Amino acid sequence: MPLGGRAFEVVTVLVQSASEFVTKDHLMERVWPGATVGEGTIHVHISAVRKALGSDRALLKTASGRGYRLLGNWTPQQRETTAAPVYASPTRTSGVPPPNNFPPLITRLVGRTAACQFVRDLVSAYRVVTLTGPGGIGKTSLAIKAVRYLLPDFEDGGWIVELASLSDPGLVPSTVASTLGLKLAGEISAESVARAVGGRHLVLVLDNCEHVIDAVANLAETLTRVCPRTAIVATSREVLRIDGESVYRVPPLEVPAPGQAAPDYIMQYSAVELFVARTKALNAGFSPDAEDLASIATICRHLDGIPLAIELAAARAAVLSVQGVAAGLRDRFALLTAGRRTALPRQRTLRATLDWSHELLPDAERWLLRRLAVFPGGFTIDAATAVMTDTGFDASAVLDGIANLAAKSWVALDKSGAGARWTLLETIRAYALEKLAEHAEADIAAEHHALYFRDLFMPQARGAKPSLSDEDPARWVREIDNVRAALDWSFSSAGDEAIGIDLTVAYAPVWRYMSLMRECRERCERALLGLEPHVTANMRLRMELQIALAAAIFITMGPPEQAKILLTEAVETADALNDLNAQAAALSTLLAIYVLPGEYARARIVAERIEQIAHRIDDPVSLLAAYRELGATLLTSGRPREAQQYLERILRSPGTPGGRRSVIYYNSNDHAVARAMLARALWMQGLTDQALHEARLSLKELQDTDHQLQLCPILYHGICRIATMTGDFATADREIAHLIEVAKSLNAHLWETAGRFLKGKLLVERGEFAQGLRVLRDAFETGGRTWRLSYPEFKGTLALGLAGTGRLDEALVALEDALAAERENGHGWFAPELLRIKGEVLLQQAADQFTPAAEDCFNQAAEMARKQGALFWELRVALSVARLTVSQGRHHEARAPLASVYDRFTEGFATADMQAARTLLEELPP
Repeated sequence: MPLGGRAFEVVTVLVQSASEFVTKDHLMERVWPGATVGEGTIHVHISAVRKALGSDRALLKTASGRGYRLLGNWTPQQRETTAAPVYASPTRTSGVPPPNNFPPLITRLVGRTAACQFVRDLVSAYRVVTLTGPGGIGKTSLAIKAVRYLLPDFEDGGWIVELASLSDPGLVPSTVASTLGLKLAGEISAESVARAVGGRHLVLVLDNCEHVIDAVANLAETLTRVCPRTAIVATSREVLRIDGESVYRVPPLEVPAPGQAAPDYIMQYSAVELFVARTKALNAGFSPDAEDLASIATICRHLDGIPLAIELAAARAAVLSVQGVAAGLRDRFALLTAGRRTALPRQRTLRATLDWSHELLPDAERWLLRRLAVFPGGFTIDAATAVMTDTGFDASAVLDGIANLAAKSWVALDKSGAGARWTLLETIRAYALEKLAEHAEADIAAEHHALYFRDLFMPQARGAKPSLSDEDPARWVREIDNVRAALDWSFSSAGDEAIGIDLTVAYAPVWRYMSLMRECRERCERALLGLEPHVTANMRLRMELQIALAAAIFITMGPPEQAKILLTEAVETADALNDLNAQAAALSTLLAIYVLPGEYARARIVAERIEQIAHRIDDPVSLLAAYRELGATLLTSGRPREAQQYLERILRSPGTPGGRRSVIYYNSNDHAVARAMLARALWMQGLTDQALHEARLSLKELQDTDHQLQLCPILYHGICRIATMTGDFATADREIAHLIEVAKSLNAHLWETAGRFLKGKLLVERGEFAQGLRVLRDAFETGGRTWRLSYPEFKGTLALGLAGTGRLDEALVALEDALAAERENGHGWFAPELLRIKGEVLLQQAADQFTPAAEDCFNQAAEMARKQGALFWELRVALSVARLTVSQGRHHEARAPLASVYDRFTEGFATADMQAARTLLEELPP
């Protein structure tokens, strides 16, 4: 059996205790006496034993976390041979290392501690271990490092056989024999070498095997069969594919994730550590600052963490500067040419390393490799077959070719998601793209690539059934880099605009789903430019692009009038096409454009039309969306009880049904958004405890989703506003900062500006008037360029801030502006509070002179709050009236009006306004 020495010792211990339980501790004491062994090492050796048992692997039982039991009846037999016992422990001579020809390790092997340990475990568990991976990944260095540590376990030493210089596979046996010093007469073959090695206890490193792989596989298989005490470690870009072989795919060094700039974070990655160490070795004065480290992180990512490429880049950085290398990576093969003089010729430049392997590929595999370079985001078998359409390759041939390229380390299996998918490392892809251009195939491959993704994503309305499942948005998202490449080619001078327009229409919902609204806007604008107006055949395409573009303009705070024009035209086209779904989609965005700045009357008309459409098409998805829009409209127009009814209908529904339109096209979590709006409706009615519960629950519902853009309205309508108004300033501060951070990361300028308005409101509410005014003015400047974001509410907050700093005349002007806007659009939810604030400012300006006017404001505010059913506003008005009455010395008259409002509350007694009311009531006489 091709079982390693340590693994055989594991078998021995288990056989000696056959059918008895053997603890892990006992196993470690017997097999690794005096050594510290981790769980991983034991697992590797147990796996090797199971593999050797083959169909009888069930005999080895595991008690999780405790130990093992070997079932069956076992009879030890002594092999009849004059050779030494096959697995006897070697007799070591203290201080005398076993013979070997390993080169000295001049530099430290960076970032390979875990890999070394794993390879050592494999070599002691299996008798044939192959280290594989692309050129420059560090296979040889890792093999030497790992095997050098194991030399004391091999009494006849360790020997490395360099095969890179061989051009004739027939010379492999004689090269091995020469390295081992074997004296062989006659023809030298794998058999004769194996017989000469016989029972020697040694480890053989066969280095750089890929170009003589068949001869090496034959020799390794023969040595395994004939020489029971010989272990073999092969380094190769292609695996040997022999019985008993254990394959270790050498990973690249670890690289920092994009977007992380902290020096301490960047320096903890092995790729960066190697770059810095090698640069310092060539330039003793090199000391990277924060900017250098950020550039080094970028370089390491683009070089895929490949040690050879990083060393070449470091050599250049020692002369050209880090920024010079980062700027030159576009032409990496010309830049990375300063390898060590003592290195093999094929390792002195990055291009030479890849040329060596490329020359070994058959023509068909070279052809496939360069076509696969057209995929920046990985590929499936179907996608790869599509780009080979003109070559005569069918799916079976493509699959075989990919399997061969993967075995030779050109292609890597992508394990990040479900389904069979492959990818090229960035460096390999850059090399293959050069080959694609050299063969004048770039545009052919790009066209096949673009057509494949157009057909993959084309919505059913265009007459082609999509290949992707409606319930699998992850697959849609996963192809974004391929879609970007397809669109870039389609709209290039060599491309096909028609393909690009179709693909833009098909993929627009995915950009929205991913919260990439800026990209959606730019792509849709470009596609619209390619459509001739007034062409009947283009009507549907134009309509769908207009709807997607208007939504993107809204989120990115583009010109609102442009968005309205686009949506108006889209609704007209949808009417002409009798497409009710498109009408609902266009009207939903138009409604949001009306709601946010407070155009309540127009918003209500649009919301009612959406509800009518939803009932006509009898679609539960559209109906839930209609309820949400109506709830939002009623809420902002000061009708919280009616809004509550619509929002609770959504929450009573079983959930958004599955399907393309619910998962991708609507890009919403109806329940979470409805909860946030419901929280606001409950708070207005004085049910603050319930409101806080719903607001927190809305955030919890969105925790496990990737709808980051949806988080913005949930925060805005829910916890940010409620925590501010109820006096929970710590929560408000944290969640408003979260809203701004998320919006900023998504380029969602609309929600970022809305967050800054809320930040200013929070500062004013807690008495930080000067800072609050600065934040509010900045927000008004940003929002005023295109939008009036909830203008009356934040004008009222501005007035409070101005009054707090003694600028009473300016405060009254701001309030008049806000109230005029309310009258123009139909009074909204904040109108009672605006009137109350105006009364307070009038009293602050000159109490005696303006008392009647202030009382009139309070009376209007109270009446309006009662009509709205907004008990929270009633409480604030009652507090203002009570304080005014007390200031006039009419203490006995102050209690009854305040108490009548206070007594209607059933919860929320810990909020700031309720505590203020209770304190005042306790001070007033009965």
